[in-house]
Amino acid sequence: MRGIQVKEYVKGPSDLKVTELPDPVPAKDQYLIGIHASATNFFDLLQIAGKYQHQPTLPWISGSEFAGVVISVPSSLPNGRTPKYRIGDRVFGASQGGYATKVAAREETLKPVPRGWSFFEAAGLFVTAPTSYGALVTRANIKAGDWVLVHAAAGGVGLAAVQIAKAFGATVVATAGTKHKLDVAKSFGADYAIDYTDPKWPDQVKKLTPKGRGVDIVFDPVGMIDKSTKCIRWNGRLLVIGFAGGAIEKMPLNKVLLKNISIVGLHWGAYAINEPEMVEPVWQGLFKLIDEGKFRGTVFTDKEFVGLESVPDALKSLGSRGTWGKVVVKVPQEGQSKL
Repeated sequence: MRGIQVKEYVKGPSDLKVTELPDPVPAKDQYLIGIHASATNFFDLLQIAGKYQHQPTLPWISGSEFAGVVISVPSSLPNGRTPKYRIGDRVFGASQGGYATKVAAREETLKPVPRGWSFFEAAGLFVTAPTSYGALVTRANIKAGDWVLVHAAAGGVGLAAVQIAKAFGATVVATAGTKHKLDVAKSFGADYAIDYTDPKWPDQVKKLTPKGRGVDIVFDPVGMIDKSTKCIRWNGRLLVIGFAGGAIEKMPLNKVLLKNISIVGLHWGAYAINEPEMVEPVWQGLFKLIDEGKFRGTVFTDKEFVGLESVPDALKSLGSRGTWGKVVVKVPQEGQSKL
């Protein structure tokens, strides 16, 4: 197979090279997947530089999210279970080694490609969609009539959050840093769009809400919780998703007390360890929205990335924050079906 192997940590994606590598040898409980599309993530950039919280032992193949076709199935599963997927099935998922033409993955890290979706669309679904659904539905108990403020609304989790909030009957106020990104957020259903480079954005948000009361829920993957307290209502819910802005935020807790605010965190990746019984209901909820036509792929389409050789360029584009949604690389293979 071909893939991007990291033998030593690198300064940036330009140092990544595609080479010929031995095919993965699946463990007895793993599938072998032929990859047709690979999605990029910010944690990939951290991982190749040796700065991520989870670092594989060198050497390793970079990348994680993918979509493709089952090549082989497990020879043995716990409790004698029969493999859920068969050879030829179209799946998406996440497993170390996504920047390659083949990857080994366990069943719990795979999902079926939704009916009517391409590999290209499905490759970016596994990380962002359940993060946003778990936050809004499981943690914030979103309901019809809520006003939801989504920060970085043109990002992968942001566009997922916009669609999920709208599907549940909420009014969505999106923020982003450029007009193009604000337009993208509105094209995915946001009712209002505000530039958060304007220092007065909290006032603008508050004025939009009924009687200026403020929003019910703030969805924040950036690190803007403190300023968001200025435009959240009494009994509001602040969702801490991440710190894409770079710094881990600190704030005076008297603001939480004065408005009776709940601050709720969401670490989706830890659910499989700490609360595995919640994983399947989240995916069932997402697939229901997809089947109903209320959730579509969030793949960046302003520029095309084709072939593993384009992964460094895709990662640089992602790191520059000039993209929106999920940046996905098409991975052509012999005999590949339509992307």
